[in-house]
Amino acid sequence: MDYSKLKLSEEKVFKDPVHRYIHVRDQVIWDLIGTKEFQRLRRIRQLGTTYFTFHGAEHSRFGHSLGVYEIVRRITDDIFKGRPNWNEKDRMLSLCAALLHDLGHGPFSHSFEKVFNLDHEEFTQQIILGDTEVNSVLRKVSRNFPKKVAEVIAKTYENKLVTSLISSQLDADRMDYLLRDAYFTGVSYGHFDIERLLRVIRPHEDQAVFKYSGMHAVEDYIMSRYQMYWQVYFHPVTRSAEVILTKILHRAKELHDAYYEFKYQPVHFYSLFEDELTLQDYLKLDEHIILYYIEVWQEENDEILQDLCTRFINRNFFKYVEFDPAKEFKIHNQLEKLFQEVGIDPNYYLVLDSSSDLPYDFYRPGEEEERLPINLLMGNGELKELSRESDIVDAISGKRRTDHKLYFPFDLIKDETTHAEKKKQIVELLERF
Repeated sequence: MDYSKLKLSEEKVFKDPVHRYIHVRDQVIWDLIGTKEFQRLRRIRQLGTTYFTFHGAEHSRFGHSLGVYEIVRRITDDIFKGRPNWNEKDRMLSLCAALLHDLGHGPFSHSFEKVFNLDHEEFTQQIILGDTEVNSVLRKVSRNFPKKVAEVIAKTYENKLVTSLISSQLDADRMDYLLRDAYFTGVSYGHFDIERLLRVIRPHEDQAVFKYSGMHAVEDYIMSRYQMYWQVYFHPVTRSAEVILTKILHRAKELHDAYYEFKYQPVHFYSLFEDELTLQDYLKLDEHIILYYIEVWQEENDEILQDLCTRFINRNFFKYVEFDPAKEFKIHNQLEKLFQEVGIDPNYYLVLDSSSDLPYDFYRPGEEEERLPINLLMGNGELKELSRESDIVDAISGKRRTDHKLYFPFDLIKDETTHAEKKKQIVELLERF
């Protein structure tokens, strides 16, 4: 029997706070969920350090991945089925790519990637193509099926419509994480009418498009995304936690390279520190492992590592000021010099952090990171780019907002038991912002 068409004897359901129920009818999907690589996602938070700011944000990439799968399942089974431009043979490929799209995320995701120059999408592809349980399940569909799934993740698959379902400016990935993150953080910003969006989505030649009658639901989604980025994803307290986390990892790597004798040897990091990371080493890393080391490193002899870990565990984060590096680089240089003079290492305790988001971009061929537009399907069958029809979206199209903040340990600066005069100079400089 064709494994890709094999159904479970009884439908399985996951109770879900966003979609109410996640339905699994296909044996392939059920088997993928049961693999150890997919189960690992239970131990990776969806929002990294955001739980320090919004205490409900403890949800995992496991739940998000199921949610993306469920949205794509509804699209392929309830909306696209039987319509022109949709090939039913791409159904299982779409479902597997949706379920596995975040498989390669590491602990604390983007912070971890930034420090060690990793790419979670590359690891996702390695897991799909490598010697893994996931690969064994996918190969039961066909010998080249893992390759097709990896190509969808890499955005190189020949059918761009399939890719657009999980990677575009309005895709199942974004639909789920906005709603899920809004739910678990307790904010109202990320809510939009997903039911309406799903009713008006249609398959087109190389991407999913939306009926013109649903334009206001698309506008609502764009604005929800904009608000979530600035109110939740780029929250300054969350960013302060990320700053400290990245500095902990940098410090541990620096100490390892300097042959420092750790009380608690970072055995899980050895291959990472020495640029010999294998896929199996990577899959052993999750947030439980990272938090274990941060906990025990509070007892290390190295004062910087000890202090940073204690700050992270006890939520004693750095304070911040708004800071424009283009205009105020001279002040930054002064602060670096003063920090060194008072014995506070600016490499770890004076950190400029920048966040940037582009809520919607129209198609500009040939430009770096060009994005396919969101297209509206008009009544006469013509396609029109969203910002040409929506005044709201036109007002924010192509406008990148960037925010810079300077982070520092105010508790160390205000402690005037040593270097009192120079610390006063630091405070005076910071009070300018």
